[in-house]
Amino acid sequence: MSTDVSTHINLDEAGVAWIDDTNVKVVEVVLDKLAHGSSPEEMHLQYPHLSLAQIYAALTYYHDHKEPFDRTIAEQLEKVDAATAHQLDSPLRDRLRRHESSS
Repeated sequence: MSTDVSTHINLDEAGVAWIDDTNVKVVEVVLDKLAHGSSPEEMHLQYPHLSLAQIYAALTYYHDHKEPFDRTIAEQLEKVDAATAHQLDSPLRDRLRRHESSS
């Protein structure tokens, strides 16, 4: 007797994990879970195009590969923080500050 097992997750040629038959990366589901703490059922209400099985599969895949995901997420956050810090000292912001203080 053979068993058909579906993981609902595929890796593209760059090694990025995607949910089958969607344009949704596993990391997108993970970031939503980390940011909002939503249950899979709540996530399904927000994203009805994903089945509960797909959401659970994405979260399972994350937990099975937690260290690389967490490292990638941390690196991306560092890049965003650096870009934000750089923009805080931009010439445009300096001009706007000067303009506001002269008003």
